[in-house]
Parts: sequence; structure tokens; C-alpha cells
Amino acid sequence: MLLTISTTYSPATDLGFLLHKHPDRLQTFKLPFGQAHVFYPDASPEKCTVALLLDIDSVGLVRRYRGQRSESFSLAEYVNDRPYVASSFMSVAIARVFGSALAGKCKERPKLIDTPLPLTAKLSTLPCRGGEHFLRHLFEPLGYTVHSEQHVLDSQFADWGKSRYFSVALEGTCRLSDLLTHLYVLIPVLDDEKHYWVDEAEIEKLLKHGEDWLIDHPEQETIVNRYLKHQRRLTRQALSQLSDTGIEIDEDKQNEEELQIEERIGFHEIRLTKTIEVIEQSGAKRVLDLGCGEGKLLRKLLAEKQFEEIVGMDVSHHNLIRVKQRLHYDRLPEKQKDRLTLFQGSLCYRDKRLEGYDAAAVIEVIEHLDSSRLSAFERVLFEYACPELIVLTTPNIEYNIKFENLPTGRFRHKDHRFEWTREEFETWSKDVSKRFGYKVTFHPIGETDDVVGSPTQMAVFIRESSE
Repeated sequence: MLLTISTTYSPATDLGFLLHKHPDRLQTFKLPFGQAHVFYPDASPEKCTVALLLDIDSVGLVRRYRGQRSESFSLAEYVNDRPYVASSFMSVAIARVFGSALAGKCKERPKLIDTPLPLTAKLSTLPCRGGEHFLRHLFEPLGYTVHSEQHVLDSQFADWGKSRYFSVALEGTCRLSDLLTHLYVLIPVLDDEKHYWVDEAEIEKLLKHGEDWLIDHPEQETIVNRYLKHQRRLTRQALSQLSDTGIEIDEDKQNEEELQIEERIGFHEIRLTKTIEVIEQSGAKRVLDLGCGEGKLLRKLLAEKQFEEIVGMDVSHHNLIRVKQRLHYDRLPEKQKDRLTLFQGSLCYRDKRLEGYDAAAVIEVIEHLDSSRLSAFERVLFEYACPELIVLTTPNIEYNIKFENLPTGRFRHKDHRFEWTREEFETWSKDVSKRFGYKVTFHPIGETDDVVGSPTQMAVFIRESSE
């Protein structure tokens, strides 16, 4: 699996400074799936070429992922194209080996970072699901001239026809970081496959590397869909953060539908008020709003002088922009701004920024997580962040029969992955409390029915060591 990048910029050997790899040295890097070798076949002032060669450990991959994948035939784990074609393995190698160049960092030649260079990238074998037409539709809108040669399935059996594999050369004048970014995102898109689990973290990667150019790309939706392995929920979420129209309107409509369902008894406001009340009574001064959405709870927290530091975190970058708009952040007094911090993050990955706080509110968030991610969420919140107090709310599915405008069997929001009964919620809450050293109490939110309970169920977790 070979990628080469060449330039005729003068002096061409400055490419080595941008890549943080000396032209006179052969360097080898260990990767989870094999080794990456970096060397320079050509290094003169007139032309410089760097090569990234991946040596995939096929047997090691089979042993590592045994039992995690299902193939169409018994030898598929051993008879496949993965060691030989550019794929998500190449993207990982680019990020690991050329990470500084990908991020646009260069201490030795800082002016080169933003300098457009004449560059040519060649991929010896690239799978293109969609053919040459799709290949060109991905790279030509980004300013590249595309040269491709499609390979036959077998030269001895011409009637078998063409394969999906191409040798590809991309020529363009651009920043090196832009070229690496385009390769990082689009190689797996062309392959239409990834060798690792895809979840909300992939949205963060995609936005980090694609937000500047993907928003206007004519193949935006296809790129996002393939990059996220055709997971519709993740695709909707990513597209909503890339655009102010289209799917974002649908997301707003869904949120409005949920509010309309709950509007008859107005317990959304009750939910937020009760959350503030519980946090205030605990004496907390530093508070996290995890999954802050559009900032309704943040607004109430800011209105209370007791809270000296308030943090809002959401997986959606677009939501954070809307929080600033709705809070009129630019017009807030400096003292108010100093109290508020907003950042993007996922509740399924450990984040040191969440550690050391007095209280955390997780309001109507957990039901948006896939069930398979609950164990990760539990460790992130209860083990790593481990605030003294956690206030967590989620819908009570038993109460759904009381909503006249909610069809039978449908959740309150189209993005809900599950909704729990009171017994299920209490069982889960007591289990995590026992495992992570908390005590839990339960509180109904909204009008309580003798048979089906309250619309929303709240659990208040208090760390035992803090009592």
C-alpha cells in the first residue's frame, strides 16, 4: 500500500520540513495493524518525493478482530485486498505519521504552512466503489487534476472485465495540509469501508478535517454517509452541523414535535426548574451541563449567582453556535462571559476537561445514546468525571399512552434509541450507583398518574465520599 507526494517547489527539499521527516533518513513507525515506512525516492532542490509505504500484518489483523466481523465465506479473513490497497488503514497512517503536517504545524518553516505548493499525490492502488466518475466528482471540485488508470480483474482472462481498482495521480497547487486532509477523509469514502468501529467520535473527526471544504462540496451527503458507514443517525447529525438548511430544518421539526407532545402539561420547564433546585441545594459552585443542546438550562444556571463556573458541552458544534446566539453571548457582561465555558465533546470518551466539578446535569440525553455505548457513558460520567452530584433525567415510556398526539409504539423523539420504564431506569441507576460509589434517589417530574407514573423520571446521584 503506497502513497507518494511530490513537489517542484524551490527548494523542493523543504517538503521534509513540512512533514517533519528528514529526506536522508528511512523511518519506520509501528501501527496497530503493522508498520509504516517513510523514505524519499527523490530529494533534490528541483524535485522532492516522499513515500509512505504500509506493511499490513494480515495474520495479526485476523487474530485481533476474530469474532468481531462476519464475512461471506470462510477464508475471507485471509483472502482479501486489505494489505494491498489504500483504505482507512492509510488514513490512520497519515494521521499518525504525518500528524503535524496534517494539522498545519511547522516550527522550522512557518511561512510554508500557508503557502500553496505544486503537489502531486500518487496512490498505487485505490479501490473506487462508484468508478472513475465518482473519483473525479470527489477530487475535481477541490481543484485537483485527476489522472487514473483502471485495472483489469485478471490480465489472462480479459472477459472478466475491469476491477474496481485504480492507480490514481492527483495534481494541484494547494497547502500540504489541505492535500493530506483531503486524502485522509476521501480515501475511506472511495473504498466505502472502515476497519474500525464508527460512532459519534467520527463526526468530530469529519468536522475537524472537513468543515472548511465539505460544506460546499457537491458530493457532501455521499461523502458524509460513506465516511460514517451509512449510519443514518450519525449522518443526519453530521449534516446538520455542516449546514443551516436541509436536514437541520428536519432536526428542528423533530425537536418541535417533541415539545408539542409535552406542551399540554408543560413539564419541560418543570424539569429544568427541578434540576436547578437540586443543584442549588447541594451547594455546588462549579457545574457541568452535559449535552447542553441549545442552552435552555445554561440560561437558568447563568441567572443564579451561586454558580461561579458553568460549562456547557455538546457533541454538536452547530448546537454550541446556537447556544451563543440564544444567550446573546457577544453582548454578555464580561463577568458573565468569564463564568461560562462551551466546548464540543462526546459522553462516550474520557475527557479530562470534565474532571473536578461539583455537579453535572445530564438532562434528556441518555436516551439518545445507542445501548451499546451505555457502558462507555457510565465510565466517562461516573468513574472519570465523577462529580459530587449528578442529576440525570430521561422519559418514562409508560407515560407515553397519555399523549394523545403520540402514535402508539413511537418514542417521543425520532432520535431516541430507547425509552425506559420506571423499573428499568431504577434498575440501571441502582446498578451504576453500586459500581461507582454513589447513592441514588428518584424524583417524579410533572403530574404523576397512579398507574403510569410521571412523564419524566429523575435520578439524583450523590457520591458517597462527599457525604
